[in-house]
Amino acid sequence: MRPRHPRRRGTLTATAATLVALCAAQTLTAAPSATAAPAPDPAAVSAAHSRSATATAVTRAQDRAARAVARSLGDTAWRTRLRSAALKSAEVSVTDRASGLLRSQLAAADREIAAAKGLDAKTGPLLRLRLGDRSMRAALKAGTAPWVAAAVADDDAGTVTAYDSQGRAHRLDAHKAPTRPVYVVDVDSSKALAAGLDVLREELVKDGVPSSAPGTMNTPATPKATAATAGFWTTKITAVELSDDEEPWIKGDAEIYTLVTGFGLDGKVRVDPVDMPYLDNDGTVYRPNQILVNWSSYKYNLADAVMMEEDGSTNYRDLAKAIATALLTITDQGVYIPLVNAVLDAMPDDWWTDDPDYVDSWYTLAQSNNGTYYGARGNGWMTVEPYSVEQF
Repeated sequence: MRPRHPRRRGTLTATAATLVALCAAQTLTAAPSATAAPAPDPAAVSAAHSRSATATAVTRAQDRAARAVARSLGDTAWRTRLRSAALKSAEVSVTDRASGLLRSQLAAADREIAAAKGLDAKTGPLLRLRLGDRSMRAALKAGTAPWVAAAVADDDAGTVTAYDSQGRAHRLDAHKAPTRPVYVVDVDSSKALAAGLDVLREELVKDGVPSSAPGTMNTPATPKATAATAGFWTTKITAVELSDDEEPWIKGDAEIYTLVTGFGLDGKVRVDPVDMPYLDNDGTVYRPNQILVNWSSYKYNLADAVMMEEDGSTNYRDLAKAIATALLTITDQGVYIPLVNAVLDAMPDDWWTDDPDYVDSWYTLAQSNNGTYYGARGNGWMTVEPYSVEQF
């Protein structure tokens, strides 16, 4: 199951503001004007409209693909091959396995989804097919004809539309898995997120916000890690868990990433995206030993972390533009300024309905932090420790 996320922005802002005040009183004195949320501007309004268009385009493409796959199941040989693949693997790249008209239809849907999400065509096929629930395996294996549905984008959806091989639509309960097997056509969020974070970083840099690629977190950013120290300090996640809650059976594993923000050595606000591909399920403790913050990139020994979920309808170019528009209004005033509120306020209002979902945030993480820390929203916790990366 995916971790469920808050829907009310006002409550989040109040909770965040309280935590910022406590942190400020204990560890620093921040300039009051610097934490104020930027006023709405045309860029934010444009991003909101773009996000809505992205969600619509992705949903329509997935639904067309689901109907096309459903109709293709009238071919007995193809239905048998697909059943075998679905039973052997948790996810099937259906575009690669298809042929003829179905392959063309799925390839067109793939291109539409990539374009809507701001991804390059080189990302490759994004559509995947999976069995909706483990409880369906026995019926599928016994030869029950499956229906096909597109993954829903709304966590609060009450029903799901599935199609049979005749193209007929069937309404299913979104919160109770049916006994009949159902194939779910979905976006490969893991692949989309990996490609999307690259786009996010590139666009942030173009817009004037320094950002490191996710794969460079183990590399010193500057001569701050001197020969005398023979390395540099990081903050490492040793354990992490997200809260448990019920969501539609049709939705697959979560795809989580974190935006680490702070002031770079040049005094400019920076954003470093961190992919967390292992964080699939809520209510599960993961022990990744993953580097979250590379302190050689930051001026102060404090940084913030905003955890998000990729849910299928994120346009990463628009996300980068919205974040850059908000953060470029904040300047270094000689003391650390928490940046979580600025990142959250950069999100257009309708992004809070589902995609991309806000998971939780950690204010003023310090280089010396060693222990378990709960997020401001109470939706998760992380155990972190200082970790020195030695130079060879």
